[in-house]
Amino acid sequence: MSRFVGRLFVVVSQQAVVLPRRIPVFIRPVSTTQGLQSLTRYTETTDWQKKLTPEQYVVTREKGTEVPFSGIHLNHYEVGMYHCVCCDAPVFSSEAKYDSGTGWPAFKEAHGTWERDESHASIIRRPDNSLGSAGTEVLCKTCDAHLGHVFDDGPDPTGQRFCINSVALKFKPRGNNKPDSDEQN
Repeated sequence: MSRFVGRLFVVVSQQAVVLPRRIPVFIRPVSTTQGLQSLTRYTETTDWQKKLTPEQYVVTREKGTEVPFSGIHLNHYEVGMYHCVCCDAPVFSSEAKYDSGTGWPAFKEAHGTWERDESHASIIRRPDNSLGSAGTEVLCKTCDAHLGHVFDDGPDPTGQRFCINSVALKFKPRGNNKPDSDEQN
């Protein structure tokens, strides 16, 4: 029986025809590491240094971190939405903000999250080892701006702490969440 199976395999493999691929496959990489394209509408020609303050540029484009307890949004509790300072995408709601005592604004979840599903949120996560151990970087999904990091030591129900740099955010009070007039297309 094993000889029959072996001979059948040889016959079939000799007559096998490789068909050409007829369906093109399009893949858009998520990572923006060197050599890969960004998912954003911003290109390498966007002059972030002209658009941002020096501190905003260092934090959002060069993955810097502001000094703890120095950010303007640390003790800010007005009702509204926090937007990405680079592209104005809504990233965190004031309803998810809490005082973590760490020195940076903290949020339980990103805006658009539904029961831990972030597919409709304006953020993405990326593995990051720059803190000396394995961590998770939080980026704006629209423009790849570095916003901060997320940790698994937050309050219930999510258990997550989004530790976000104040300079990466701009706040819009409730009722004023329309794009700025100079940023409309």
